[in-house]
Amino acid sequence: MTYKNATPVIRVSDYQRAKAFYTDVLGFETMQEAGAPVTGFGSFRAGAAQVFLIAWDGPEAEYDRWRVYLYPQDLDAQIAHITSTGTPVSGPTVTEYGMREVEVTDPDGNVLCLGEDAG
Repeated sequence: MTYKNATPVIRVSDYQRAKAFYTDVLGFETMQEAGAPVTGFGSFRAGAAQVFLIAWDGPEAEYDRWRVYLYPQDLDAQIAHITSTGTPVSGPTVTEYGMREVEVTDPDGNVLCLGEDAG
């Protein structure tokens, strides 16, 4: 079986704060939102990348690695944009598997990795 794409579903405690981070800091566009009487779900796209944000107030299994791995068109430009918003970035580092990566943490503590081929 082959997949064309995968869309991560990211649990957030404050939907509006998360939406602002993903649109203003990471450059995603809002594709669709749902929820009544308060919006609590959204679909966001940046180029071919897509994420779902869902308001969630329950427990989740502990996981200390990335929630999302993003492949920007221009990693250096994305780093410059993210840092210009005052959001800290860890890296870049070149991995043993040939990627140049940075990590950024969203307001809910979800760690996002942005990477490109190091070659």
